[in-house]
Amino acid sequence: MNFEDKNNIMIEQYLIARGIKSNSVINAFKQVKRHLFVREEDIFFAYDDFPLDIGFNQTISQPYIVALMIEYLNIDKNDKVLEIGTGSGYQTAILSRIAKEVYTLELNKYLAKEAKRKLTELEYKNITFKYGNGYDGFSEYAPYDKIIVSCAANKIPEKLINQLSEEGKMIIPIGSYSWQNLYLIEKNNKQIKTKKLDAVRFVPMKE
Repeated sequence: MNFEDKNNIMIEQYLIARGIKSNSVINAFKQVKRHLFVREEDIFFAYDDFPLDIGFNQTISQPYIVALMIEYLNIDKNDKVLEIGTGSGYQTAILSRIAKEVYTLELNKYLAKEAKRKLTELEYKNITFKYGNGYDGFSEYAPYDKIIVSCAANKIPEKLINQLSEEGKMIIPIGSYSWQNLYLIEKNNKQIKTKKLDAVRFVPMKE
């Protein structure tokens, strides 16, 4: 079985069968091959539905959770998206197939460099990279229509709220190392609405 077949089976079994309905999300997963973003020794597991180690106590997220978070955000083709936690660049690549512009930030210098190299080699054109602290965001290009955070914060970062556009949305895991929930944050007329979603498990956001 080739990687394309494995990717299609992953999409059918782990995304669509579990309730992912967004055509834009499903089409993005069809275009991005997960085996290109995992370590060589983990290629056999690339299309299984669980996180994989990418070094430095970081992981490439479970495909279903990536799809779920993006679907909650309801990203439009004209949206400007901020991603906190580039990691290996897999979610970044998926976002770039849905949004108009993606701005991605990674605290680990090696992972930031490697993700930029890989995505540039793969000719992704609409991604801007930054090495830095996720709690600070990417203020140079704010505001953002959507923000997706791929590491668990101990509280909702105020600077990220400030970088969210009016009528913007942010999805973020909040909690301790052992217990976290996804939260959907919506800004409307300077009012902040917070909705508690699914229980999850992410690596902590570091400062």
